[in-house]
Amino acid sequence: MENLLDKVTSLAKRRGFIFPGSEIYGGLANSWDYGPLGHLLKQNIKSLWWKFFVQERDDMVPLDSAIIMNPRVWEASGHLQNFTDELVECKKCHHRFRLDQIPDFVEGQDISKLKCPDCGGIFTDPKSFNLMFKTFIGTNEDTSTTAYLRPETAGGMFVNFKNVLNVTRRRLPFGIAQIGKCFRNEITPGNFIFRTREFEIGEFEYFINPKDWEKVFEMWLGEIKHWWKDAMQINMDNLVWHEIPDGERAHYSKRTVDIEYKYPFGVKELHGIAYRTDFDLSRHEEVSGQDLKYTDPETNEKFLPHVIEPTFGIDRMLLVALLEAYHEEEVSTAKEGETETRVVMKFPKHLAPIQVAVLPLSKKEELSSVARDIAADLRMVYAVDYDETQSIGKRYRRQDEVGTPYCVTVDFDSLEDKKVTVRDRDSMKQERIAIEGIKSYLEDKYGWR
Repeated sequence: MENLLDKVTSLAKRRGFIFPGSEIYGGLANSWDYGPLGHLLKQNIKSLWWKFFVQERDDMVPLDSAIIMNPRVWEASGHLQNFTDELVECKKCHHRFRLDQIPDFVEGQDISKLKCPDCGGIFTDPKSFNLMFKTFIGTNEDTSTTAYLRPETAGGMFVNFKNVLNVTRRRLPFGIAQIGKCFRNEITPGNFIFRTREFEIGEFEYFINPKDWEKVFEMWLGEIKHWWKDAMQINMDNLVWHEIPDGERAHYSKRTVDIEYKYPFGVKELHGIAYRTDFDLSRHEEVSGQDLKYTDPETNEKFLPHVIEPTFGIDRMLLVALLEAYHEEEVSTAKEGETETRVVMKFPKHLAPIQVAVLPLSKKEELSSVARDIAADLRMVYAVDYDETQSIGKRYRRQDEVGTPYCVTVDFDSLEDKKVTVRDRDSMKQERIAIEGIKSYLEDKYGWR
């Protein structure tokens, strides 16, 4: 759909999914705040991810590690030395670009032959730019107090590997999982929430005996496909499974698959899975001087476990959920023969930020009192919106735009027959059901019995 990203960005602000950060002060480049509905959608995605990959498995344990860690963690991981992008600057307009994001750039190409995509100027020679966010601990700002905001959650899982192993008494294979904020001083963030300097990821390190790595890797690839098809319910034709070839993978990886998505701005990475061998534990063992080896209780073999690491950007998953959900449909109006465009966010029901809206036909007390009681009762189980302003048609359209699967309308007949009208978001069909049967009706629809 033409201009899909612009339409989604506009709807996201208009309906309270995502706001530009610090907007009353002119904003901050590529900083975004999640509004009321964005927060709910994000929480639903995180909860679903946690349930799917952690809660429902017996081989996963949770962790919540610190954002600011001992700087030696990042020395051991190689982030302080190698976590860099090549930066060029246009000599004419002074705009800066990541070298690999300049149109027509080819690895090893002479930079003098490239032109600035913004003004046609020529570039400076490339310079390495470290992506770590630096901060200071305490009152003095010098090298002795330098610390960093974490660029990933993986470091916390590796340095806590032995702690987790000791307290859980787990046997291989098992995983350590967490969801948390990460920070990268990106040179050229952009495309709405696709690339930001502050972001959230769901990630786990799955520790294995290296002899099993190929079988385990395929197992996790299958689980990831299951996640996108059945949990997130996206159009699988929009995914591209990109096997990273030799020479292009990180030096420690023996296999990496990038799961890419067909965004309106091109095919770009959504998330990835990598077999990182024992690189991380061996580096932390070397730098810390601590024994991080695992002893097989059956063979007494002692070795450093290898890891398979699936990483999911929560913000990118939310962006995909918005793009997949956005639909425009021509629907009939109250006037015979006339149609209008209906914008509807067709989220999977379990992801919808508002699960049911309660709408009294009028603000009159005899209706609103009944409607408020229904809403209060449903809030014990569901995310509920109560709306009594403007016409019922406009209220339906508002709920369509935020993706509410069901609207419960209380009308004057409700006072007599003790029934309400329930409207389905996708089909727009309406059913008359008893007030006392609303909960069981929704339980059937959501499959939560």
